[in-house]
Amino acid sequence: MNEKYMEIAYLEAKKAYKKMEVPVGAVIVKDNKVISKAHNLTETKNDCTKHAEIIAIKKASKKLKNWRLIDCDLYVTLEPCEMCKGAISLSRIKNVYFSVKKEDKKTKDTCNYIFKSDNNKCLELLKSFFSKLRH
Repeated sequence: MNEKYMEIAYLEAKKAYKKMEVPVGAVIVKDNKVISKAHNLTETKNDCTKHAEIIAIKKASKKLKNWRLIDCDLYVTLEPCEMCKGAISLSRIKNVYFSVKKEDKKTKDTCNYIFKSDNNKCLELLKSFFSKLRH
């Protein structure tokens, strides 16, 4: 872990703190260069997806003109939540370094997920798409 990049993440977290946001900062690095940095903006933007990690991923993808952040590292001040872990995984980030481990509390799901499998149109559309993409 490179302390220089974690310090940049910490400075981003301080920006969030000043805005009364949960103080989390994130930095994405590739080839020893900062590609993007961000801090939480959930309250400011009134958007539950505006976590530092997600914002940093979007900025890095735009800058690199690629949603696949292969060979990039993420430095974040707090262990990522489940939403962010999903985005990090999908973006193909190589390593995630974080300073603070989250308490072992699971966020209670506030909605019901109901699987309804009687319509195969959705499955057929997905199969068709991927068969053409990966023949």
